[in-house]
Amino acid sequence: MIYLAQTDTTAGFLSKNLEKLNALKNRDQKQFCIITTAKFDELKKLARVPKYFKNLIRKSKKTTFIYPNLKAIRIIKDHPHEEFLKEWDWLFSTSANKHGEKFDEIWARSVADKIIDQKLFEDSASKIFKLSKKRKRKIR
Repeated sequence: MIYLAQTDTTAGFLSKNLEKLNALKNRDQKQFCIITTAKFDELKKLARVPKYFKNLIRKSKKTTFIYPNLKAIRIIKDHPHEEFLKEWDWLFSTSANKHGEKFDEIWARSVADKIIDQKLFEDSASKIFKLSKKRKRKIR
């Protein structure tokens, strides 16, 4: 099932099925997607958070962190999209466009299995930081 929703950053596709998302966007099947969740308890199950960055992660918004296990995870909070995510433990998330192209709302609506939000728009992507024990490196 592919959902189309207005995420905290931009219009995006969400699904539990990574292969289906990658096929939909015409990109390499091995390419990873960001994992989104609205629950900090779920973050603990997905990755070990370096102690040095716990406070930063708790306070950050519109920011994705790549953890030492190489999972890219973003916690959604204080945003209407959080209500949809609370129904799930976590979902893979990617922008609602073909790989390397601009957002096309007509195409996105036509390929989604279920449309969550009627008002969709392209906005800036999340910031991405890669974390190690005591270092953070900006990726995007």
